[in-house]
Formats: sequence, structure tokens, C-alpha cells
Amino acid sequence: MPNATQETSRLDQSVWKIASVAMLGSFLSQMDATVVNVSLSSLAAELHSSLTLIQWVTSGYLLALALMLPLSGWLVDRIGARSLYLWCFSSFTLSSMLCGMAWSAHSLIAFRILQGMSGGLLAPMAQMMLARAAGRHMARVMGYSALPVMVGPILGPVIAGAILQHASWRWLFLVNLPIGAVAIFLAVLFLPNDREETKRRSLDFFGLLLLSPGLVFFLYGSDHLNERVGLSFFVLGLILLAAFVRAAYKKQDEALIDLRLFGGKVFPRSAMTQFLSNGITFSAQMLIPIFLIRSCGLSPSAAGWMMAPLGLGMVFSYPLMGTLTQRFGIRRVAATGALLSLIGTMPFVYLAQHGLIVPVLVGTLLIRGAGMGAIGIPSISAAYASVPKQDLPMATTSLNIVQRLGGPTLTTLCATFLAWRLGSPAGGHSSLSHAFSAAFLLLCGLHLLLMASVLRLPLAIQSGEAPAAT
Repeated sequence: MPNATQETSRLDQSVWKIASVAMLGSFLSQMDATVVNVSLSSLAAELHSSLTLIQWVTSGYLLALALMLPLSGWLVDRIGARSLYLWCFSSFTLSSMLCGMAWSAHSLIAFRILQGMSGGLLAPMAQMMLARAAGRHMARVMGYSALPVMVGPILGPVIAGAILQHASWRWLFLVNLPIGAVAIFLAVLFLPNDREETKRRSLDFFGLLLLSPGLVFFLYGSDHLNERVGLSFFVLGLILLAAFVRAAYKKQDEALIDLRLFGGKVFPRSAMTQFLSNGITFSAQMLIPIFLIRSCGLSPSAAGWMMAPLGLGMVFSYPLMGTLTQRFGIRRVAATGALLSLIGTMPFVYLAQHGLIVPVLVGTLLIRGAGMGAIGIPSISAAYASVPKQDLPMATTSLNIVQRLGGPTLTTLCATFLAWRLGSPAGGHSSLSHAFSAAFLLLCGLHLLLMASVLRLPLAIQSGEAPAAT
């Protein structure tokens, strides 16, 4: 398709400038979600706290992200993406400084929650700004912009380890200050003024009271299902989310999230693909390390290093997404990715029965990573291209919520299934191998569902369809 090549060569430099600003926001938000994970023991000792309390430094941050996410679309409509981004990054940088000055475990948790509240708006806003600027070139721009975002969670533990070895724990958070200063400067310099695109839309307080706590309860409960309190929160979260959906359908465009977006053809299919893709990614990241540790006898650190090819496969495939999508189309690229990820999952059924074979594991993870990397960007590009430009703030908020729900939902399903199989009456290593074999078969089944969803994506990027009336 010669036209696609010509269009690609005409991609304006301002798009890459906006992408650099969006990339920094997502990178810092993602890195800070993992930078504390390896530091909890040190923080507990330094702040004279228990591990049970100090783990809220991580949990509070992640739950605060979910709490603020539903407000993203409404805030962009009210004050504009540029102003909101500057406010969020300034707040994120300021709260990072406060975290570095914390004097107790409780004060650190409080400042981390503030940090998470501003960080929760950065990821959907980054996607929205990229979608607005890149348009039909979304796959190409996101393919490159997503690389630093993927590296963020990987670099977090590495940076944390180096800081704890050579400096005070306070630099876990103070390291954000120079990055934040650069990001704010670039945002002032590169982000276009979108004040004229704002619109006065009343806030759906009732929807906010249902959706934000519903997300928090659901995410917290799904991570604590083995506890009575966690199960109660999980059920309450489901009830609140169901109540929000019912209320939002009645309010339509006055709702916090306009569910008419899901009445189109492309957006709901892309959203379902994202739900399954995100859920399968998190499920595998839970199942594979547990298998390597419990069934293969590896140490946690060795299992972590064994997972590296998975990330490498994704890093290799991401920059190719723009070129491949423009040449072969959304559906073909995503379907090839879904097939590769399935092929990269099936050998685990064999490994569960016959034991660890390192070359097979490495090759399988590389293929799986490359396949999963080829699904996300095409489906996200199709979703954002299918809605009118003025609906992008609502679309990015909606898609990010669906993504966040996919992870804990399918991870909980796989974890519950594995626990049930591990609790079978037959004992010994045979029981262990059969349990993991069954769990990986379940994961393969989820990959088949993902394949079915991907095959319903459009052949090529389709420009904005109006939301269907309900």
C-alpha cells in the first residue's frame, strides 16, 4: 500500500515531541509502582514498622491509581489535557518529595496515596494525548513510546536495589524530582494549548461514588480472596460496579463514563481484546514463576531471571508494530500475535509433566512475549481510531478501566483453579505436575478466547464512528 508509506513519511515532528512528554508520565507512574516492592523490608526496619503495615506503601499507591482513574475523562473535558497534565505531574513530583521527607510509616503511606492519586491520571492521559496527536499513525508512535513504559517496571527494582545499597531509602522517591522537573518543562514547551476543546460537563457524583470505590474494592478483594475481609470487598466491588453500569446506561452522556461507546462495533471488540490480553499477561506472570519455584525447584531470584526472555520478546516486537500494522492491517497482525502467544504457552503443559528444559523455556518465553506484544498496540489503535476525537478522553478512561479489571479477574480465576488442583487428594510430585499442567491448559483456553476476540477486530484502522444510541 504505497499511500500508507507516504503518510508514514509525513508524520509531523510535533507528534514525537508530544510522545516524549506522554512517555515520561507513563514511565514514571509505572516505575513508581514497582520501585518500592524490593524495598519493603528495608523500609520496615528504617521506619520501625511491621511488614503488614509497610506493604500499604505499595498497595495504597496502586489502589489510589484505581480510585482516580474514572475522573480522567471528566477532568480533561473540563480543564484540558495540557493543564491537567501539568497539574498531575506537578502534584506527582511534589508528593514524591513529601515521600522522601516522610518521618514515619503512616506519613509515608499517606504521601504515597497522594502520589498514586496524581499518577493514576498520567497513564490514560498519555494514551489520549498520543491518540489525539498521532491519529492513524497511533500504532507506529505507540510502538516506540511504549518501550520506556515497559522498561519502567523492570527498572524499578534495579534502581531500588542500587539506591538501597549506596544511599538512603529516601532517594527511592527523591530520584523522581529531576525527572519530574524535566517532564514539566517539556510539557510547557511541547504540549499544544487545548483550552478551546474543553466543554462544561457536570460531574456525575453518584456514578463516581459507585465506580471509584467499586474499582478499589474489586482490585483489593481480588488480591485477598483467601481472607474473609478480602472476599467481602470483592463481592461489594462487583455489586458497586454492576450498580454503576445500570445507572450509567440510564444517564447516557451525562454519566461519568458514556457506555454508548460500547454500542459501536470496533470499540467494544478492542476493549474485550484488551481485557483478555491484560488478564492473560498477568495470569502468566503469576503462574510461570510459581511453577518454576514450586515444581522446578528454582529460587525466587533465579525464577525472576528466567522470566527475562518474556520481556525481551515484547521489546523486540513493539517497534515493528507501526510498520506491520500499516502493511498487513490490524486484524492480521493481532491474530498473528495471538497465535504466537498461544504457541508460546502450549509447551508449558509439556514442561509441567516432564520438568524444566531451559532452552525450551527461553524459546517459549521469547515467542510468547513477541506474540503478546503484537496484540496490545493494534487493538488500542483500533479502539481510539474508532471514536470521534472529542470522545477520546472518555474512550481512554473507559479502556484503561477495562484493562485494569482484566488483570485481577483472570489472575484470580487461574490462581483459584491452581489452588483447587493443588488441593486434590493425590499426593507427591505427580499431583504437583498434574495441577500445573491443568493450570496451563486453562491458560491455553483463555488464549483461544483471545484469538476469537482478535479475529473480530477490523482489518484496518477505521476512523471515528459515532457512539450508538442505547
